[in-house]
Amino acid sequence: MSESSLRSGLEFVRAKKWLVMAISLALLVPCVWHRRIEAGDLGSHVYNAWLAQLIEKGQAPGLYLSKQWNNVLFDLMLVKMGNWFGLAAAEKIAVYICVLVFFWGAFALVCAVTERVPWFLLPCFGMLAYGWTFSVGFFNYYISLGLGFFAIAMVWRGRGREWIIAALLGLAAWVAHPQGFVWMAGCVAYLTLWRRLEGWLKLLLPIAAAIAIVAVRIYVARHYESYTVWDSFGPGIYGGSDQLALYNARFQVLSNVALVFGLICFATEVARRLRAKESWSGVRLPLELYGVAVVAVYVLPDSVRMPMYAGWIGLAALRLTTVAAVMGLCVMGFVRPRKWFGWGFAAIGMAYFVLLYGATGELNRMEQRVEQLVSELPYGERVAATIWTPGDSRLPFIVHMVDRACVERCFSYGNYEPPSGEFRVRVRGDNPQVTDDADAAEEMESGEYVVRPEDLPMAQIYQCDENDFTKLCVRQLAAGEKNGRLGYHPPKE
Repeated sequence: MSESSLRSGLEFVRAKKWLVMAISLALLVPCVWHRRIEAGDLGSHVYNAWLAQLIEKGQAPGLYLSKQWNNVLFDLMLVKMGNWFGLAAAEKIAVYICVLVFFWGAFALVCAVTERVPWFLLPCFGMLAYGWTFSVGFFNYYISLGLGFFAIAMVWRGRGREWIIAALLGLAAWVAHPQGFVWMAGCVAYLTLWRRLEGWLKLLLPIAAAIAIVAVRIYVARHYESYTVWDSFGPGIYGGSDQLALYNARFQVLSNVALVFGLICFATEVARRLRAKESWSGVRLPLELYGVAVVAVYVLPDSVRMPMYAGWIGLAALRLTTVAAVMGLCVMGFVRPRKWFGWGFAAIGMAYFVLLYGATGELNRMEQRVEQLVSELPYGERVAATIWTPGDSRLPFIVHMVDRACVERCFSYGNYEPPSGEFRVRVRGDNPQVTDDADAAEEMESGEYVVRPEDLPMAQIYQCDENDFTKLCVRQLAAGEKNGRLGYHPPKE
């Protein structure tokens, strides 16, 4: 019987403690190479942590904190550490903790599945840690996945008390985000049933999983307004490598290169095993789980509007490409490493982080301009914003840099979190800080909001050069006008 995951993990850390520390420090670099961490929705998380602080001090009339037990872990970390160190420091500390949990959780899962340490895949773990899910800023979901990966690694080769540890990790994953918890629970259930079934009965599991996924899609489509990944983003390959397709077409090219290179490595291993007549039994289960994740991405609704929330539940299926990527690495972990495998992934990783440094540096310069603009406004003024990404970007939330720039300066009136009813900070009627209408928040972000007299004074930050999307300006809005009347707008499809 193989050694338990917990014992193997502890022995690995003891034997490689200096290497683990060095890798962990290297993971810190993208968090500190610019003044600000550019990760889409992160700006909104920081802004709402500030609102939570104001609520706790009784300085935010019309806002309150809900008592919810999921989708809150990262936000609680921000608020608590923000009270101790200030939000600027708390943001970096919290993000770095999330990166470590995600990276080492994925690494631990692949080690548990393959019973080996896949060093040649290390660049892949690094790129995925700073992939689409990180860059879009879904940090509650991101840390939920990391905790879930640790939990699955525990039970993959678990013994007794490791199931208890896995259950505690699962509880933390639930507090972080329900979608990450559902994946973890589903994976554990699949693993448990797969081991109990014999022979052809194992084939029932992937079939049953596919039927369940289709059933969810049909139910949601019949009862709620919803869209799939292909409705929102168009036909494409959403199997995990798309996690590297971020800010522009060069990232897309690199993600394709990574996919092709990975397939070449896997095909090389297939040829070797066929010649050696080696068994593929160990690869079957992670390969099935990878397939289930990919089917879920393509079939499940990506955006849903449900009556329990005022706003949309967005990018739900696309988030699962992170899961697909990790399960794909579990499959790749069975490949017998060759030197050119490691050098190839290292070269791709180096190119990826060079591109990431340049793209996030450009966003940092934009955010610096936003900070200059809001510093010219009276303290506490309402601000709306329309800031669009280039057409080849897959990260739609750069507008939230305005939220972060408003911390301790102004109020981002169109921030979507409080009126959506999905987050800890919520709104109760008219107030000076944020709209209480989720549709109005969406209209402000798209530039379609008609300004009311009672909204004023309110400033608008917008892209004021049709030929340079990085150039930003500010102006005062007038009653009766659309907030996006001036400035750049992306061409309509």
